[in-house]
Amino acid sequence: MIATQLPVINFLQAPNVQFVIPVYQRNYDWSSHECNQLLNDIISVYQLEKGSHFIGSIVFIHEGAYSTREVKELVIIDGQQRLTTINILYVALYRFAKATQQNHEAEKLYNMFLTNQYVQNESSKLKLKQTDSNSQAFKAIMNGTEKEFDTYSNVIENFNFFSSKINESNFQLILNGLSRLIFVEISLERDKDDPQRIFESLNSTGLDLSQSDLIRNYIQMDLPPLQQEKVFNQIWNPIEENAKDLQRQKSLVSEYIRDYLTLKKKKIPNKNKVYEEFKKMYQDKNEAYQEELENIKSYSVHYKKLVNPNTVKNEAVKRELTYIARLEVNVAYPFLLQVFEDADNGIITNEILVKILQLIQSYTWRRFIVGLPTNALNKVFMTLYSEVDTEDYYESLVLALYKKRGSGKFPNNQEVISALKDKDVYNIQTKNKNYFFELLENFNNKEYVNTSNPSISIEHIFPQNPNEVWTENLSKEEFFLFKERYLNTIANLTLSGNNGALSNKSFQEKQKMNNNGGEQGYKYSRLWLNSFLNTVENWNVAHYEKRFELIAERFLKIWEYPEVDLHEVDTDTEVNIFEAEPPTFKKLEYFYF
Repeated sequence: MIATQLPVINFLQAPNVQFVIPVYQRNYDWSSHECNQLLNDIISVYQLEKGSHFIGSIVFIHEGAYSTREVKELVIIDGQQRLTTINILYVALYRFAKATQQNHEAEKLYNMFLTNQYVQNESSKLKLKQTDSNSQAFKAIMNGTEKEFDTYSNVIENFNFFSSKINESNFQLILNGLSRLIFVEISLERDKDDPQRIFESLNSTGLDLSQSDLIRNYIQMDLPPLQQEKVFNQIWNPIEENAKDLQRQKSLVSEYIRDYLTLKKKKIPNKNKVYEEFKKMYQDKNEAYQEELENIKSYSVHYKKLVNPNTVKNEAVKRELTYIARLEVNVAYPFLLQVFEDADNGIITNEILVKILQLIQSYTWRRFIVGLPTNALNKVFMTLYSEVDTEDYYESLVLALYKKRGSGKFPNNQEVISALKDKDVYNIQTKNKNYFFELLENFNNKEYVNTSNPSISIEHIFPQNPNEVWTENLSKEEFFLFKERYLNTIANLTLSGNNGALSNKSFQEKQKMNNNGGEQGYKYSRLWLNSFLNTVENWNVAHYEKRFELIAERFLKIWEYPEVDLHEVDTDTEVNIFEAEPPTFKKLEYFYF
């Protein structure tokens, strides 16, 4: 490694040199704010007659003294944002000189700073070699065709910014200021220096590098440029495309690699240490490592299905994955990666896959209703696949969940119905509430009802602010029960497109309302949740109890506690605290309050 301090212009005007921004680098993302600051520094360093202005370091790898290439390629591993921005500024200066007939200055800028004048190979002509859209955008500003560029680019935006600032009075001043910029050139020789270690040291001071940035660099940095491009196109780019939230256009590569490592190591890495764990696991870049990269790419296809259910072709699988995504059961992703791999390999059918996705919903939703802690699911799903018998896939999975005890348990029918009766489901998170009512309403319905429709809202049968008619129609005890205990529970809630009209009116008015032929009442509703309300003449505790029985029966069909042979299951059962043996030397696993 050689570190040298020198003026920027000496670095840029070196003959037959190309500054290569490798494919693994982050996108060019400087905005006009950073460009404005740089321009002010360039102008002020000359105006104030300060000796020079330090702009940091640029770290690059070169091929050594024996390269036979027409140009000397310097692969930039740190400082690409500054280097790219200064090149864009030089293009703006060149274009200004050309537009104002300063032909000598324009030719000098073009041949000394922007191109390798006598190089034959067209791909080596430009001194700055970028990747993909940045490269195309840079060529557009060089050729004056940026207005024809039909996608957003920071390269073009920053060129336009610099062009708007350059004029006759400051043109020469900016050129003079550029000559006073200095930096530290850190030169690394491939096969002699360790660029990854140096890169980590340079970026250990709080720069905003994601875990996926570090992993991408680790995979590609020590490869020759042509090999880098091959690995980027064949391995990394597919991973990035698959591990993306398409709706929000957000990269989820760090999250995907974390889930993949969890699946492989049976241990969840800290979010901020995914790169460290990846590097530790794949230190030896041998043939097995290359196979592992192919596996990571292969499994990313399944991750795309998990985070973007709309891309799944099978309608039944898509539906269940959509529900899992809405419930945000992300902790199940490491387990599901392997399940989908097994489905792809023909180990399980799509029918079994759907049953597994429904089982996960039953397990997590029953736990939610009972109030068991969600953090226990991390450990459950981390090791769950190791308990699957591929010869008896679904049944072995059910047995594995049945065996869970304590905070990881699978609540049975009695437990979940007991908890459901008194659970406040009106004030739970909106995503959970929408999921609950959608599945309740649409179970076995031939005609799907979109319960997330803004015109449909949750209606309290016994209202939140009852009028005096309710006190007349109910005994004091029943009024108290509805007001204090049953108000926000599932048996007192329904769906209505006329919530505002029904408001706090009496049950009879809510049932039969037909103002101006609007058919607002329960009597006219085609929703299953309102079907029982059409059959009773009033709303009291007895009818509340009956409606709860109907909902509970439907609940157990939707979120099943599957029937399998339980001969392998540990028969430890819950014990009422008043009936339990003395607890000396015993551990309390959990309790319900």
